[in-house]
Amino acid sequence: MTQNRYFYWLFIMNSLINIINFVPRELMDTRFKGAQTSILAAVVLGTAFVYLFTALMAKFPGKGIQEILDTAFSRVFIIPLMVIFAALWCAAGLITILSFIDITLRFISPDTGPYLVVLGFLVVVFFCARMDSLSLLYGLEVMLGISVPLILYTLFKAVTNPDFSWDAVLQIITYFPHAPDVKSMAAATFSFSGYINMAVFNRVLPKLRLKHRWILGVQGLAVLLLTFYVPIGYFGTVAVERHVYTWFSTADSIGINTFIIERMLFIFYFAYLNLSLTSVIIHWHVGKELLTGLFPSPKNPKSKAKVWRELAILGLFSAVTLILMRLDQYQLNALGIWFLLARWLGELLLIMLLFYCYTVLRRRNP
Repeated sequence: MTQNRYFYWLFIMNSLINIINFVPRELMDTRFKGAQTSILAAVVLGTAFVYLFTALMAKFPGKGIQEILDTAFSRVFIIPLMVIFAALWCAAGLITILSFIDITLRFISPDTGPYLVVLGFLVVVFFCARMDSLSLLYGLEVMLGISVPLILYTLFKAVTNPDFSWDAVLQIITYFPHAPDVKSMAAATFSFSGYINMAVFNRVLPKLRLKHRWILGVQGLAVLLLTFYVPIGYFGTVAVERHVYTWFSTADSIGINTFIIERMLFIFYFAYLNLSLTSVIIHWHVGKELLTGLFPSPKNPKSKAKVWRELAILGLFSAVTLILMRLDQYQLNALGIWFLLARWLGELLLIMLLFYCYTVLRRRNP
């Protein structure tokens, strides 16, 4: 039970971070054409993926995805697979950090140079991503303890605000009977993708025994419905499309009387600053572990060769981030949407590979 909570923290982190990873933007674009049925389909698929992945990983206690694949595939096949998966994990962190830099410049500090902001974030991520996996899980627990109460407070203030229009929410519900949209469905499943980090963290959580996994489906559904309906309640069914980061625009619309803080935006920003940096650290740590696993393991875990490999990999991730800082808002949005689709296909591929490895294991040990 002690180890189980870390799995749920990974899931909750990813579920909450979807607010800045273009999931709301994609859902808003199809709000009249199947977004709501896409959410329901995503809940079913996401919950099924969680069940399948965790059940398969439980057959290989204490092993990461590379050790599992080594039991059934040759290195010639594994190396390109690990590079592809590492690229997806790098992209997950990259999209988050680019989005949050854009949010910082739009809402908090428009006069600050963008490269100054990105360098400040990258320094934190670069050094923290080198920490060992168990220490990162401890840090994640602390950051969620800080951020989640602030996010819940923001949500409470949002739905109890007299400016919130329940009529707009009821109006958009009338557009429910439409077929799901594939891109919206793939985007919405990102709320369930926290489980996939167990591809590496399974090494440090060998006694994981999950119960009541259906709760993850309920929690994912609640987050997606709030992500979709609350901004519509503030901006209406039509005007909501004018906002890129709908939830930060919503927080900016809520006034509070708390000492010197007059807008909910600052509380919400602080909560997501912690959560976003933690998310990027977790994702880049997983990507780094996948790539370093392609090299022979040194006898000394603190050897210079291992350190230089980690620095090179994280330096590469940082360099890609600096290069993509040139993207404008439309290009960043397109990149985010395509990532959400590619990530979903990558998760499906990973589950299929795990199932194959499990069948091989069963044949060897009937």
